[in-house]
Amino acid sequence: MRSFDFAPLYRSSVGFDQLANMMDRVLSTEGSQASYPPYNIEKTAEDAYRISIAVAGFSAEDLGIEVKENALIVTARNAGDTDEKTYLHRGIATRAFERRFHLADHVRVTGASHSDGMLHVDLEREIPEALKPRRIEIASGKQIEKDVVEAKAVN
Repeated sequence: MRSFDFAPLYRSSVGFDQLANMMDRVLSTEGSQASYPPYNIEKTAEDAYRISIAVAGFSAEDLGIEVKENALIVTARNAGDTDEKTYLHRGIATRAFERRFHLADHVRVTGASHSDGMLHVDLEREIPEALKPRRIEIASGKQIEKDVVEAKAVN
C-alpha cells in the first residue's frame, strides 16, 4: 500500500485539510472495507443522489438511518427468527451491519423508502444562496461620481 505525503498541500493552501483527511481515510480503508451489504450510489439529477442498499430479510423496523457530523449511518439489527428452523443451505445473510457514507457539505437526506428487499435513501445537494453565483451590476461612470459626491457631502 502506498503512503502519500500531504505536507505540500498543507503548506500552500488553506481549508483543504478535510480533503486530505478524506483521501487519507479512503486510502487506509481501501482493502479492508466490508462488502456486506451490497449497495449502489446513483446520480438521479444534477444535485440529487440515491443510495440503494440490498437488505433482504430485514423489515423497515429492523433498519435505522441517522445523519451525524456529515456522515450517513445506516444500521440494521439482526432480524432474528422467532421460530427455530433447520436450514440445509443458508445463503441469505441477515446479520447486523452498520454502513457509513461520508456526505459532502450541503448534502442532506430528503427521504428513505424500503421495498422489495431494497432500502433507498435519497439525497440532495442544497447550495446556500450565499454560495451561489450572482451577477454584479456594473455602474456607469456618472453614477460612480454621484456616489462619491454624496459620500464627500456626508463627511
